[in-house]
Parts: sequence; C-alpha cells; structure tokens
Amino acid sequence: MTTATREHLDLLVIGAGISGIGMGCHFERELPGRSYAILESRPALGGTWDLFRYPGIRSDSDLHTLGYAFKPWTGDLAIADGQSILDYITEAAEENGVAEHIRYGLRAVRASWSSEEALWTVEVEEVATGERSEIRARWLFGATGYYRYDRGHRPEFPGEERFAGPVIHPQFWPEDLDYAGKRVVVIGSGATAITLVPALAGDAAHVTMLQRSPTYVMPVPAEDRLANAMRDRLGPMAAYRITRALHIVGQQLIYRLCRRFPRLMRRWIRSVNAKYLPDGYPVDVHFRPAYDPWDQRLCAVPDADLYRVIGEGSASVVTDRVASFTETGIELESGESLEADIIVTATGFELLFMGGIEVEVDGQPVSLGDAWVFKGMMLSGVPNFALAVGYTSSSWTLKVDLVCEYFCRLMAFSESLGCEAVVAEPVGPIDERPLLDFGAGYVKRYADGLPRQGARAPWRLTQAYPVDARYLRHGRVDDPELRFFSATGAAGVAGEPAAAVSGPASS
Repeated sequence: MTTATREHLDLLVIGAGISGIGMGCHFERELPGRSYAILESRPALGGTWDLFRYPGIRSDSDLHTLGYAFKPWTGDLAIADGQSILDYITEAAEENGVAEHIRYGLRAVRASWSSEEALWTVEVEEVATGERSEIRARWLFGATGYYRYDRGHRPEFPGEERFAGPVIHPQFWPEDLDYAGKRVVVIGSGATAITLVPALAGDAAHVTMLQRSPTYVMPVPAEDRLANAMRDRLGPMAAYRITRALHIVGQQLIYRLCRRFPRLMRRWIRSVNAKYLPDGYPVDVHFRPAYDPWDQRLCAVPDADLYRVIGEGSASVVTDRVASFTETGIELESGESLEADIIVTATGFELLFMGGIEVEVDGQPVSLGDAWVFKGMMLSGVPNFALAVGYTSSSWTLKVDLVCEYFCRLMAFSESLGCEAVVAEPVGPIDERPLLDFGAGYVKRYADGLPRQGARAPWRLTQAYPVDARYLRHGRVDDPELRFFSATGAAGVAGEPAAAVSGPASS
C-alpha cells in the first residue's frame, strides 16, 4: 500500500554497491550541501562484494584500477579478496559521509518522471513488510549493477534429482558447506569457476572443472611489488596515481593488441599457459578457445594458482558436456563419467539492468531495448537520469568514476543555466551497434533487453578509458544532443547554453 509520504531530494541513488557508494562520494565531494539518499534492498552495503561468499571470492581486476580515483588502494595485494574489497568500499562510505545517507531494506519498484514538475517520483517498497512509500527527487542515478541478485543462470540438467549430494550455485553458497575430503565437480569455465577451483583444491579430495569449451586465462601477480615500494617512498596517493596510470595503460594495451592482432595474441597466450602447465599437458584441448581473445573477458589467474593445483594433481580440467547427473556424479556425452560428492554449477548470471525497476516518462513506459545510450551513461528520452555501466575490457570502476564525475558536472551546469532538467535526444539518424561487443553467455541471453549504442559519438561506447576521460572528465558538459529545460516547459537551445563549461563542476 502506497502512503502519502512525499520526501523531496536533490538526488536519489539506487543501489549501495561499489557504483552507488562511488556516486555518493562524488556527490559529497563535488556538490556538497545538497540532499540525497541511497536505497539498498539488502541489509548491508557492498553489492557484489557483500552478496558473494563462495570460497576464494576475489577481484578479477587489480584494485589500483578497480578502486576509486579519490581513494588509494593501500592493500599489499593488487588482486584482493572479497572481504578486503568490502572493507575498502565501507571505508570510502564512512570517510566521505555517505554511510549515513544509505537506507537499507528498501527496494525501488517504479520510477516516474514528470516533465511538468521536472521531478522523479520513485515508489519504494520496504522489503521486510511490503509497505510502500514515495520519494521525489530532481535527479536519479541507477547503480544496481548488471545481474539479478535473487537468482543466477542455472540450466536444468537431466537426472539432477538422482544425484545424492548437494548441488550448489556460487551465488548462494551455504556458509556451513563442508567440502573437506570431498570430490567436487565445478561446472563452468568463467571467472567464478577459475576462482573456485584452486580455492577448493586445498581441502577437497579432488576438484574437477568441467567445461563445455575453454576460456582464455592468464597468470598475473597477486602482489604489485612496484606499487608497494612506491607507496613506502612517495606516500599512498602519489603512488596510487602512478600505479593506476600504469595499470590503465597495461589493460588498454593488452585489449588493443588482442583486437588488432588476434592470431598473434592467441599464440602468445597459449605459450604462457603451456609454460605454467605440466609437460605434455593437452593445452589445446583445455586452454585454447575457439574464439579470439577479448571476444570474452580474459580470466586472471593470480600467482598462477590454477596451474599450480593442476600440476599438483589436486585439480583437473575436463572438456566435455553433461549428458545427465547420476547418483554418484555426472555422465558425460563422451561416455566417460565423473564421480562427485558435491556439484557446483558456476554457470553464470542473469543480466538485469536497473534491478527490474519499472521506468516511465510522462506516463509512458520506457523500454530499455528501444533507448539509445548517451556517452555510455544516459538513456535517450529519459531526463535527469544516469546509469552506472562500467567497462568490460578494463576495470568496472574506471568508467563508473567518470560517469559519476560527469553526472555531477551536468547537475551543476544545468543549475548554472537556470534549468531544472536535461535530456539526451539524437539529432539525425544513428547507425546501430550492439551495446556490448562481448561474447559472454549472460550478455547473449539478454541482448534484446539491452539499450542500443550507435556508430558515432556521443552514442558510441568506446571501451577506451583515455577517450572517455577526455570527454567525461575534461570535455565540455553541454552537447548538441542534450536539451536543457525547466518544469515550466520552456526549452533551452540544444547545444547552445549560456556558457561553455569544461573541467570540474566548480569551474
């Protein structure tokens, strides 16, 4: 039941994960004194890093780039465990005064924009009671991540009911699961499986990673010794900025080389894998994908832990398909069988943008699949709204940091014009491209529900941090395909505001 509550805020952020906390910190730092709240349906902040509790949970990117630009990562390990990342996010929230603005146990159900009032009205449900209320806000920021929290992608396998042991999805790992001395089969070959196998191998009798097809994996050092040495000599922030820049260059270089010289990079990755695997190991069977590097994300193997447990014999890789589950394990299409006491289905996520929230503009429902993405953050025809979408080719937070900065600049610039709203609207035709040029299964399954990107700026996603930094952090705020207006309906002139603004919002 909806109550008559009509709270009015300058900004409402939906989601208190790494993106939502980042937006709160930027808002506090760049637009101090304004009112805002962060809604979080769960009882704690952290998003992914609070939800996932499976053994070995860690980052797949270095924390010097996954971290916020304004808060140096000071941990000894660049590839960090989940609890350390959660502690980092919590510290950022507390240090910047964001923690007190988080409202837990509240789920945004519907967001309705009124051009007449230049306001969002967000219907909010209390998770524990189902009671509903409304919050009104001038600006809305979606930081709900990109996958469903209530369920993962879970194919149904023939004969599952026959298996005598537990079948676990990593997204819902039981805290009391005892796998010591057990035979564990992990179905999947993505980042979660690559993380789980070496983590389980230490206590399990044996761990088998069962994959339909191989994934590109690369060893990386868990510790960045240069970064740690610089931090001791230069101080945390100076060392962080240098290390961050070096890692950004490295990420971009590997990505560009993979896209431009795929055959060369395939051979190089294979040679690296062969170096770390035992002599005579069938590298081409288990570690040579049919697709090119970066058609799907490269999976990091910190300190070569996956190769190590394979070499020790405590883990193995099988490339085959499930024919059916049996009482004692899995029968494969090849006719072979795998004995198991526990089966882990690391089979991926279900993509879900905006957390399933219904969005409407002036009474008309917004279909994500019909909207164009402006600068990788706003949706065409949806005023005063931005979406936190990070990189797939680099660390997620690199792009989210830029999005948060630009959104703050946009709010300040709109105010400087005496306008209350801004909307992105295409000027002229746009040739369409897929939003994510990325072959991951969870992307393919949800492709029709994703917004569209164009073949030209500002409707194109670059996957290039230097380009995005130039446009979002240092470039002009206004754009010919932005329209500023007020609640009265008096439209501003598209692309011709009173003054051009560049640099920080305060400039």
